[in-house]
Amino acid sequence: MSLSKTSRIFIAGHRGMVGSAVWRRLTAKGYEKLIGRSSSELDLRNSSDVTQFLHEEKPEAIVDCAARVGGIGANAAAPYEFLMDNLQIQNNLIQGAYELGVKKFIFLGSSCIYPKLAPQPLKEEYLLTSPLEPTNEGYALAKIAGLKACEYLKKFHQKDFVSLMPTNLYGPGDQFDLERSHVLPAMMRKFHEAKLNNHAPVTLWGDGSPLREFLHVDDLASAVLMVLNQRLDEPYCNVGSGEEVTIEELALLVQQSVGHQGEILWDRERPNGTPRKLLDSTKIRTLGWQPNVTLQDGLATTYAWFLKRT
Repeated sequence: MSLSKTSRIFIAGHRGMVGSAVWRRLTAKGYEKLIGRSSSELDLRNSSDVTQFLHEEKPEAIVDCAARVGGIGANAAAPYEFLMDNLQIQNNLIQGAYELGVKKFIFLGSSCIYPKLAPQPLKEEYLLTSPLEPTNEGYALAKIAGLKACEYLKKFHQKDFVSLMPTNLYGPGDQFDLERSHVLPAMMRKFHEAKLNNHAPVTLWGDGSPLREFLHVDDLASAVLMVLNQRLDEPYCNVGSGEEVTIEELALLVQQSVGHQGEILWDRERPNGTPRKLLDSTKIRTLGWQPNVTLQDGLATTYAWFLKRT
């Protein structure tokens, strides 16, 4: 199903990093009837409120960017909350969309759905083949449930409900709180504060050897736009840049983007985490999507956005 520029599209979580990027992309492409609600206006965990909202607004398509998210520490400390909040949000949206007859539903997940020790690069068929990473198991289980709900509606009810599984995302709208943020924005915050403190040394965890893949959120938004306008045969697709950097290489790039001139120290008593985490994004690339934002350019624009809000 292809949407028109006047189609009513609800972007759940439109004020978050992903949702705001999707909103920007669709607006730039001329979509005129985007629908958004803040969490204070609509609690997506409340089933009756979501049902009433959807029946009043009658969207033709929904992009589910809404989620409770956080770094390793936050996930490990509150697995029940991450599991239940995300289950409630996505269940209400998916079921509400199904009952209303919404034509297109895009569910956004995460690469953490894949087993901790799955072969690299991670292919879609590796899902549920072995145990998950324990530190974010609650969040991952919720995302797997949402993915499977959309897959079952597509397979058994012929609904155009699909899922996209992005790799590590970054960009404008990211979370820079050191207690809750992911590795890239946490690094950026540390280097920034050290720069202000006479370029003081920055200490990072591990030895810098793990490999990670990063995708600018605007590139994910371009994938969402593409999928909104074509019907996928696959129930879900990975979305990654296909490029890896070591944590040490990332640190040097972030340091350069921030302008920090001090020393980088590695606390080797701290854990490295998973040695490698790379998505196989062949399926979505064969559909014509490809990333366009280089890591260097993405870091520069992300830091500029951060500076405007500090």
